[in-house]
Amino acid sequence: MYRILLVDDEPNILSALRRLLAAREADAGPIVEIFTSPREALARASEVAFELVISDYRMPGMDGVAFLKAFREIQPDAVRMILSGYTDFDALMSAINEAGIYRFISKPWRDAELTAAVHQALQMRHLLVENQRLADIIRVERGKLSRQEAELRRLESESPGITKVKWGEDGSVIFDDLEEVEPTEHIEIKPLH
Repeated sequence: MYRILLVDDEPNILSALRRLLAAREADAGPIVEIFTSPREALARASEVAFELVISDYRMPGMDGVAFLKAFREIQPDAVRMILSGYTDFDALMSAINEAGIYRFISKPWRDAELTAAVHQALQMRHLLVENQRLADIIRVERGKLSRQEAELRRLESESPGITKVKWGEDGSVIFDDLEEVEPTEHIEIKPLH
């Protein structure tokens, strides 16, 4: 099973893409998550690993290149694609160079072309991840990478952000997105005799 993230400011496009990918890839059982907000999609990407992300190019607040660049910082192993009704050559080159996109697909898309591109992207990602895993095994055997570093890489690829924990001076874990909460009641715990 694999996860696909779709980002577009048009809900109808997202629904059509979700139906297409779920219908064409039903045997593999993909999990397809959709977002109209690039910022919400980035927040989700820091929680769950995706094999593939497809983004619209023109969206309010953040264009597809900026979104995919930020996404790549969180999940460098995910394959990135842009889907757009605009065929601006400069935008395409920017997407390739800055965001490292795998493929640019024009709107309106042809179903067969899109599903073939998704299939190829997922196959390529599988090969890249497997090559990285095998290279890490060789690095461990040659003493150029510790087993702990290899395991941290594996964990980070499965659960983005898991290895980037902020620790307090007292050994507590610091969560940036949580507000300070005042305790509503003080409970004293007494040891049992």
